[in-house]
Amino acid sequence: MTKLLECKNLCVTIDGRTIIDDISFDVEENDFICIAGENGTGKTTLTNAILGLVPISGGDISFYGISKSDIGFLPQKLKVENNFPASVYEIIMSGFVGKSFLRPFFTKSQKCKADDCLKLLAIEKLKNRSFLELSGGQQQRVLLARAICAAEKLVLLDEPVTGLDAASGAGFYELIKHLNSHHGIAVLMVSHDIERAVGFCSKVLHLGSGKYFFGKSEDYVNTDFFRNYLKAGADKDEH
Repeated sequence: MTKLLECKNLCVTIDGRTIIDDISFDVEENDFICIAGENGTGKTTLTNAILGLVPISGGDISFYGISKSDIGFLPQKLKVENNFPASVYEIIMSGFVGKSFLRPFFTKSQKCKADDCLKLLAIEKLKNRSFLELSGGQQQRVLLARAICAAEKLVLLDEPVTGLDAASGAGFYELIKHLNSHHGIAVLMVSHDIERAVGFCSKVLHLGSGKYFFGKSEDYVNTDFFRNYLKAGADKDEH
């Protein structure tokens, strides 16, 4: 497969503290990679480094056939002011901001792509609704549509099911898997819900303290990384 992104011996240091230490992995076309790990292991820092939001202190991040601006990004929560009357369509179209260069208006092809995303994610009827009036699940679909509009071949999702109930979360994973397998969009997704997410992704990048795992999901479920992560979660539930 064609490589889209490669992180080689990547290190990130913030305020004198090493957050990411010598991590190497790559993203290929049609990959669905889940980034897992305990809190504080650098999952969000890694995504921010890929997007150029934090500087790297060592190693390299290389892009092949795409650039940072070609990555569709779905953050944990889009900051929209409570008194800002943004419609669903306006939120989705904002994914094209920065891609129109000197053109003051969106192109016909961009509008067609936005309309296709509305259909694909089954949110056509929400087009003119206020984003703030939507349920959590509906908002996530809108933000995913926005990310797809920004994307060329890769979307980066930061804990996309946070705040959703179990049924909505499972449906959202199914939707992401469909986009990956039927529409050729590579996915790099941060998830705290690895027990469920591992059933959808093709590969896992698990960040730990001073060590990490990167490989196929079927190999990951047989590692101590996975077993210890589940045990830690069970121990928390008991308390």
